[in-house]
Amino acid sequence: MSKGERSRIRKLAAALRHAFTLKGPHGALTDADRELLRRLALGIVVRRMGMPAVLFLQSVRPLSYVGSQALTFLRPFLADFVKRTDYERLTTILERREGVGALLSAVEAALAEKQGAGQ
Repeated sequence: MSKGERSRIRKLAAALRHAFTLKGPHGALTDADRELLRRLALGIVVRRMGMPAVLFLQSVRPLSYVGSQALTFLRPFLADFVKRTDYERLTTILERREGVGALLSAVEAALAEKQGAGQ
């Protein structure tokens, strides 16, 4: 085996080692990301859409990346309702594997907070 072939095999092996990794390139969620998700969750709960949102988020969790791309497509239509920076950050959060789970947790926490305050 020539030196060039060995080099190509090493490169291929290195690429395959990371091909099926579960962590995205964005790193962990920041405090600002979690605050944005908390505000979004509170808005959902205030509009009495908490339980439908929980059911929806649980059902689409495997399709989070597709959903984030749909948000990118819908940006021109929703630009008047949400600040651009928040919208872009939300799209980036939902691209991550843990993004939908973090939003789901925020909605569940907001629901628990509302039920605790209501009793």
